[in-house]
Amino acid sequence: MQKPLIVLGWLLVTLLLVVVITLPISLQVHLVTAVLLIIAMMVIKILRLEGFWRLLLLAFGTAIVLRYAFWRTTSTLPPLEHWGDFIPGFLLYLAEMYCIFMLGLSLFVVSSPLPPRKSTRLRPDDPVPSVDVFVPSYNEDYALLAATLAAAKSMDYPAERLTVWLLDDGGTLEKRNSTNPEAAAAARERYEQLNVLCTDLGVTYLTRDRNEHAKAGNLNNGLSQSKGDLVAVFDADHAPARDFLQETVPYFGRDAQLFLVQTPHFFLNPDPLERNLRTFETMPSENEMFYGVIQRGLDKWNAAFFCGSAALLRREALMQGDGFSGRSITEDCETAIELHATGWNSIYVDKPLIAGLQPATFASFIGQRTRWAQGMMQILLFSFPPFKRGLTIPQRICYLSSTMFWLFPFTRMIFLFAPFCYLFFNLEIFTASGGEFAAYTMTYMLVNLVMQNSLFGRWRWPWISELYEYIQSVHLLTALLSVLRNPSRPTFKVTAKDESVDQSRLSELARPFYLIFLLLLIAVAMTVYKVITEPYRAEITIVVGGWNVFNLIMAGCALGVVSERRETRASRRVDIDRRCEIRGGDGAWTAAVISDVSSGGLAIRLPEGAAGLGRGAPTAVRFTPLSSSEPSELAVFIRSVSNSGKGVMLGCRFMPERATDYRMIADLLYANSAIWQERQRSRQINIGLIRGTLQFLATSVYQTGRGLGYLLRSSVDRRKDAEDRS
Repeated sequence: MQKPLIVLGWLLVTLLLVVVITLPISLQVHLVTAVLLIIAMMVIKILRLEGFWRLLLLAFGTAIVLRYAFWRTTSTLPPLEHWGDFIPGFLLYLAEMYCIFMLGLSLFVVSSPLPPRKSTRLRPDDPVPSVDVFVPSYNEDYALLAATLAAAKSMDYPAERLTVWLLDDGGTLEKRNSTNPEAAAAARERYEQLNVLCTDLGVTYLTRDRNEHAKAGNLNNGLSQSKGDLVAVFDADHAPARDFLQETVPYFGRDAQLFLVQTPHFFLNPDPLERNLRTFETMPSENEMFYGVIQRGLDKWNAAFFCGSAALLRREALMQGDGFSGRSITEDCETAIELHATGWNSIYVDKPLIAGLQPATFASFIGQRTRWAQGMMQILLFSFPPFKRGLTIPQRICYLSSTMFWLFPFTRMIFLFAPFCYLFFNLEIFTASGGEFAAYTMTYMLVNLVMQNSLFGRWRWPWISELYEYIQSVHLLTALLSVLRNPSRPTFKVTAKDESVDQSRLSELARPFYLIFLLLLIAVAMTVYKVITEPYRAEITIVVGGWNVFNLIMAGCALGVVSERRETRASRRVDIDRRCEIRGGDGAWTAAVISDVSSGGLAIRLPEGAAGLGRGAPTAVRFTPLSSSEPSELAVFIRSVSNSGKGVMLGCRFMPERATDYRMIADLLYANSAIWQERQRSRQINIGLIRGTLQFLATSVYQTGRGLGYLLRSSVDRRKDAEDRS
């Protein structure tokens, strides 16, 4: 009886909503109503009301959005017989309807996400399943792999129940026997070096004959050679904290149908936008919105999916599903949707338990996002979530949201170039007056901002999502078109790891951004010209010109993103404040404190007067690892000496002499996950719509100037090079 009543209730609510959004009212009444609802939404947001009030805010916003969609559908499309206006006008309409549809899917997913799960640990009476740790590798360097393997080997778990595997696709038999002598020699050298490294660290080295089916094939080869109850997967540049297994294994004992425990990806280095705009230390990282809100929303509907790393999976489920799926180039999400469709469950633990590296250059960033976008399009085409048998209705909606999101390059480019239709070609693709634009479109845009800030304010600042989408869309559009033409064509490409930018320069992918910026500037001039020469059409010209100016602000900020700042370190320093001893020039040990650490070195604070500790001196630091009760020594090289209050600060570079030294480095940098949680919390601040908008405008003005400066300097450098060659 209860279920029919619930269905009837939803039907009545839907009918009432249809009546409200289709009610014929005057423009003034709509504007007043919309403004009152926006004020109510702002009051709820400012007072930080949760529960019912949060849902009420979203309901008010949804009503305005749907009212806009109804008006947009019934009153603004150009006449069909004017095909020159109608075709671009209809494309713009479809782009807007896509955004509204995606907003609806997003609200379903994140309107009331699960709260973060409480920390859990293995109890003495809990079963202790055997765990195989897979670290798939292709072309990563020795030091990066050594640190990740050492961190994995040092996890807090019974040693007899833990096996760490390096799955090396860079030293396959196929590569060692390559017809290219240099490539074959490099593969053989890698094979020999990594074998020794794994032996020294107590890790199992595994390669295969041929590089088939990319990462999925490599993982499946590991499955065929191992037998642990659970399988942990870490990318080669994702090192786990000591408590990773303690925080994830217990869930498998509580649910026999659980196939996945996914944890967030935390990064020690900024992506190109964060580095070039200098926002890494203050603004939430891009991935924090997905891992901080969206994955928790998916988790509510049993739709949290495998993200390729930082995850623990049940072998039984993987073997039932023929291992890791490899039809698409995003084997992680594809594996999850297949296992969800056969009745297996997943959970998401919102606690950073790994620290990794993300692409440092804009080119490698776009390469990574190209693989994600193409892979999700393949899943959308191959598995089409709404019709995927075995999924629950909420899971279908969740996977549809996750895959269709990657169509954003089409809409972003339509929004970018739509103003040109009127400014350059006098096409009227949006039939509305200035008053109607203010009453409907402006209120719709404001409501979107309020809802976005209410849902994601701590994890995503105003206009940053639009900037990320724009800088990706310029290059992802053609990649998506290639998938639509031939879904099986894209191939897996490994994202570059451990990069650095050793000199300031323009990205090799920068040219389209400057061309677009120039077109937008010309459109601004065209706006002024049309206002002067066609004053009778000034109202619509100003509206379209304002739209173009918004695009110009976004494009100007993007010029700063593609202007690569110099940064030689692969990762930023992490504050740790840990006691140690450092050996002086006379051989005596002096008590000191390690204040921060990075993948390449550390900073040591000690009292003044320590003998023989000057710049350029090799020495050693001694401390007790978290995984041991006995202190160990680590060789370092002093690169800098500076005064620090009443003491001295030494900047040191690691000088690892043997493979086991990487255990010490991993212990300093990766062992304590609490450091990463604190770093995340320090950045997750909701700065609000007004402050966020003003800050974005200021950033855009500065980055526009910086981007044009880089272009000028690049032109001068090219001219000098040409003169030198001549």
